[in-house]
Amino acid sequence: MTSSAKTVSKSTAGVQSIDPVWEAVRAGARQIVDAEPSLANLAISAVLNHDSFEQALAHRLAARLDHADVSSDLIRQAFAEILLQVPEIGADARVDLAATLERDPACHRAIEPLLFFKGYQAIQTHRFAHALFKAGRRDFALYLQSRSSQVFQVDINPAVVIGKGIMLDHGTGLVIGETAVVGDNVSLLQGVTLGGTGKSDQDRHPKIGNGVLIGAGAKVLGNIKIGDCSRIGAGSVVLKEVPPRVTVAGVPAKVIGEAGCAQPALVMDQMVLVHDMNG
Repeated sequence: MTSSAKTVSKSTAGVQSIDPVWEAVRAGARQIVDAEPSLANLAISAVLNHDSFEQALAHRLAARLDHADVSSDLIRQAFAEILLQVPEIGADARVDLAATLERDPACHRAIEPLLFFKGYQAIQTHRFAHALFKAGRRDFALYLQSRSSQVFQVDINPAVVIGKGIMLDHGTGLVIGETAVVGDNVSLLQGVTLGGTGKSDQDRHPKIGNGVLIGAGAKVLGNIKIGDCSRIGAGSVVLKEVPPRVTVAGVPAKVIGEAGCAQPALVMDQMVLVHDMNG
């Protein structure tokens, strides 16, 4: 082999090894083919038949969102087009997948969120809907919001700005209103509402900082800021601004202590909230 051929070979090997998330997803798909023949066609069609993580993601979401009104082929085509304009969708989806794998004790392989976890699938559907919304395809984005609500029981307005490293656990019942903003590395549990407080059409929804943990069933209402690395207890109703690095709980919510760690969304410790309230 010539030196130039060796250089090309090394370069190709380097390119093939720079997407560990995609490699882990494909490894999981091969495991499914070997261990569960009844799901082999799913693993092959959703993952192994594709050349990239982005292609597999678009294919899987389109299959889940398929309906007589708008076919999976049309959805997949729209996703492919917007990926060319906004390639960051794929990068953010990888970070979300890694966040789910790290924070959800029920998630054991990278393949699982892509194939099975509706919280992850709903967040990625929103990423596509938001990009389409910003590209001027508002009606298609609204259709995706509606269809996602039907399929995943997650309702996120396509105008909502969401950061990366998002873990939506279970997903059922999540509602996020039009002018809300969600920062990076946020964990949201089922039944959370980020809503408004009236009929105003102005900026009326919460602004969630980085590293925040919002417990199951919590309601955060109005154009208020939730400080970085804070925690909101399950079932709380938050109506006022929350400082950084504190724990709030109750109806209405009040500060009951420090956050207890540097990154509550990563630690996912909700039991401390119960202890703090009883302390």
